[in-house]
Amino acid sequence: MAAARSLLFFLLFYPGTLLYVLTVIAVSPMGTPPVRKVVHGWSSFHHWLVRHILGIRFEWDGRIPDGPYLIAVKHQAMVETIEALRFAPTPVVVMKRELTTMPLFGWVTRRYGVIGVDRDAGARALREMMVKAKEAVGSGRPVVIFPEGTRVPFGAAPGLRPGFAGLYRVLGLPVVPVAHDSGRLWSRGLVKRSGTIRFRVGETIQPGLKREDVEARVHAAINALN
Repeated sequence: MAAARSLLFFLLFYPGTLLYVLTVIAVSPMGTPPVRKVVHGWSSFHHWLVRHILGIRFEWDGRIPDGPYLIAVKHQAMVETIEALRFAPTPVVVMKRELTTMPLFGWVTRRYGVIGVDRDAGARALREMMVKAKEAVGSGRPVVIFPEGTRVPFGAAPGLRPGFAGLYRVLGLPVVPVAHDSGRLWSRGLVKRSGTIRFRVGETIQPGLKREDVEARVHAAINALN
C-alpha cells in the first residue's frame, strides 16, 4: 500500500509542479503578488497530496508567531522544505544554490525570493546570504533557515553550520526553533510511510546572545523530537 501511495504521489506531484512553474512564468509580468500567490498555491497542493495521497498528517505543538523572525528548522526530508512556505506569510527560505539554478524551477525560486547558498563558496557565500537576508527582513518577511545545512537521518544531530550564527548576529532577530520528526516517515527512498509528522515550536530565543549560547539553545530545540 505504501509503495502504491508513493507512486501515485510522484505521478501527481511532479507534473503538477510543472504546471505551477509554467503558471508562475505566465503571471510574472503582473508583478510579485501573483507570483507569490501561485507559489503558495503549489505549497498547498503539495500539502494536500501529502495528507490525502500519502496519508501523512501534521501535528503541531506550539505556533510560529507572525513577524520578522529567524525561523530555524530541523532538516530531515524534502517535505518540510515545502511545508516551510506555510510556516509564515511569504517567508524567505535559505536553500542550497543548486535548487535555484535548476531549469525553470530555479527561476521560479529566485522570482519568489529565496536565498540560494553555495555551500562550497565559503565566506563569499555567507556575505551574499546576509545581504539578501537583510533585504528580506527590510520588507518584513521572516527568514527560514535549516541551520544544520543539509538533510540528516532521523535521530542524527550534527552541529550547526556557521551561516546560522552569522545571520543571527547580522539580522538581530529573535529565533523561533522548530523541531520535527519527518525522517521517521519520509526517507530518501521512494517509498513514504503514512502516519503523523510532529512539529514542535520551541521557546523564542532573543537576539544578542553569544554565538556558543545561541547555537547550543537552537541545537537542543530543533533536536527535541529526535
